[in-house]
Amino acid sequence: FEKLASTIKCLFVQNLFSSRKSIPRCQRISRMLSNESLRPPVYSRSNSQASVDSTSMEDFWCEVENIKESTEYRQDEQTVLEVKPPDEGELEAEWLQDVGLSTLISGSEEDDGEALLSTLTRTQAAAVQKRYNTYTQTMRKKNKHTVRDVRDIFGINDTSPTFEAMPVSPVTTNGFQLPVQKPAGNCLEYESDKDSQLVKEELSFDVSFSESVTVIPKHRERHKNQRLKKDESSLPNFTIRKSRLGLTAVGDLSLDDMKKIRYLSLIELTAFYDALGIELKRNRTERIKGRESGLFGVPLAVLLENDQKKIPGIKVPLIFQKLLLKLEETGLETEGILRVPGSASRVKSLRQEIEAKFDEEAFDWDQVRNNDAAGLLKMFIRELPSPLFTMEYLPAFISLVEKISQVKIQLQALHLLILLLPDASRDVAKALLQFLKKVVANERKNKMTLWNVSMIVAPNLFICKGKRANQEEMLAAATTAHVVRLLIKYQDILWTVPAFLISQVRKMNEATINNTKRQLMFDKGVRRLLRRKTMERERPERTEYLGSQSVSHGSSEKMKMQAQSLHEVGGNIGQHCLDPDAYMLDVYHANPQAEWVIKPKIS
Repeated sequence: FEKLASTIKCLFVQNLFSSRKSIPRCQRISRMLSNESLRPPVYSRSNSQASVDSTSMEDFWCEVENIKESTEYRQDEQTVLEVKPPDEGELEAEWLQDVGLSTLISGSEEDDGEALLSTLTRTQAAAVQKRYNTYTQTMRKKNKHTVRDVRDIFGINDTSPTFEAMPVSPVTTNGFQLPVQKPAGNCLEYESDKDSQLVKEELSFDVSFSESVTVIPKHRERHKNQRLKKDESSLPNFTIRKSRLGLTAVGDLSLDDMKKIRYLSLIELTAFYDALGIELKRNRTERIKGRESGLFGVPLAVLLENDQKKIPGIKVPLIFQKLLLKLEETGLETEGILRVPGSASRVKSLRQEIEAKFDEEAFDWDQVRNNDAAGLLKMFIRELPSPLFTMEYLPAFISLVEKISQVKIQLQALHLLILLLPDASRDVAKALLQFLKKVVANERKNKMTLWNVSMIVAPNLFICKGKRANQEEMLAAATTAHVVRLLIKYQDILWTVPAFLISQVRKMNEATINNTKRQLMFDKGVRRLLRRKTMERERPERTEYLGSQSVSHGSSEKMKMQAQSLHEVGGNIGQHCLDPDAYMLDVYHANPQAEWVIKPKIS
């Protein structure tokens, strides 16, 4: 009965928002996306948009209508603080600051900036050089009214700094060749492995993605109108090739090292898009004034700050965890879960009651129906002041689908975008994707395929809430259904830190240490202090690290209850939880100055 009522409601919503009496809006917009439309749209359509038929789009647009209905009464609760478009050169300046190279703008000599530059590959150095040159040229144009540069007067060549790249091997280890001359054209096509869905393809993280780009000849390009298959079997299966140092998850590194990973990921993403011939567009961050208290519409940072007072170290807000737990316990086998909407008035009432009673643990979760819980979950995601996958890089998510045809290349771009997310957003996204994977695993009972789930979740993640989404923006959001599909299927890969980035972090830390040592050697007092510290370190007082005899019986029992892992600490890494399959001799050679410590895993 509930399913029948929800179906009738969906049909009613379609007719309610329809501007044509004979055709529901869901179907009418779907026809605009399909080849059946008589009038072609004024915008250019991507491969994925052209491949989506009208029947598969109905779920998406019905979800859009459900979103409109559920948010009509809350449109005045959040206000967008308008931000004027950036001036010429400001985007390049922001980019240089975001990658940790503000020293190139300020002119100051900072060890971190020099250390970062010393680790760059050829393509990464070229990307930095390109942005720096653009910045300096635009600054000169803006300052034309000032005194002319002496180099302009006498025709002296520009002496802007160049960035030397770290050498890379001429033949990479992941099966690609180094870049060749690019053919003319706006969109590059890439060769796709035959029968990739039948054979597991091995991914290697030893060489940077931007250094391993190859372009196929024009006569072997894929047909532009090739349709995107909706079934999961059409997506290739990948497995990660483990190096002798093992694999590293996002939570296995210290916060300081993850900050450097974020710097390097943005440089690598920019270089990767440059190598592919794609412009990496970034939105100017829209500041939305969210609620300062409550549970819905509150920034993740505020929620976590409040929750960490109750549970120190928590990484996912308690309300989000509770919604996921409720659905996992009772809703995974519910037919049409996520797709079939709950009652809008009932969801509104439940939301108000949760806001009032959740902190006191007085809310009765047994009264919440599964479809209503799914509605609350989607509402929580949708009403975050800052989108979960950030407004700033939304164009990059769109481009990886519209401009790249091979799933492997899409996955590499998506991998770097995930590493750019703020810590709170990445942790919440991981929890969400793990739940969605469980929904798809129960497909036989809940009738929700990977494609169905992706079509329902996409508008909740990618339709901009800060301003009214026009037709073109919502069509771009439809494109992101494929992005959500990649996120769900390949989430274990996406939350792994590539080995080449960790190697660059090690080199960066080594460069910083060497620079610091050179400065300290000029101070005799410091040299004496170092000698005294060295003598103290040589004393054999390290049984607390690996010796079990120095651990009391009580602490031993406590260690058995917690999952213990081996960490490398210090040297050229802050802290790194080691893979159980890592070869310890190779770890020692990579970081001979580190100490090995057994303790609970960071994450």
